[in-house]
Amino acid sequence: MRLIAIVIAAMVVAPAMAQTSGKAEIFSSQAIRTQLAGLAEKAKQSGSSGSTLGDYTSHALKLSSRTASGGAEVHAHFDDVIVVTEGSATLITGGTVVAPQTGADGETKGTSIQNGSSQKISVGDIIHIPAGTPHQMLINSGVLFSAFVVKVKEP
Repeated sequence: MRLIAIVIAAMVVAPAMAQTSGKAEIFSSQAIRTQLAGLAEKAKQSGSSGSTLGDYTSHALKLSSRTASGGAEVHAHFDDVIVVTEGSATLITGGTVVAPQTGADGETKGTSIQNGSSQKISVGDIIHIPAGTPHQMLINSGVLFSAFVVKVKEP
């Protein structure tokens, strides 16, 4: 848990130090736990829930909870940095998105991924998914998966 706190602090502080102006923000561990608990309750009803801690010029800080698998997606303009805070999932990356539909924002969504690579991820793991990389999270029945996510805008 201490490693997660250090990584989260580094991801929050490093981009903030690169900015020339602005105000530092602190998201306390208690506030994060409270938000994740609320998101978990919503996820039990709908399969997934999320919130944005902060949205900045170069990145956004988010929380996510899931009790159901998500569809395949490809972010055209954002890298994802994910720190798993609870549960486990199977992450599929690469391959081809099945039944792709691209929205006006350039984001592509589909039903699944064909010929991707599967890896088990769990608490404490840190994942980097570059923009343009197909990915999908598969959640086993009865599992609550939660994560801290940094969405980094590509230049």
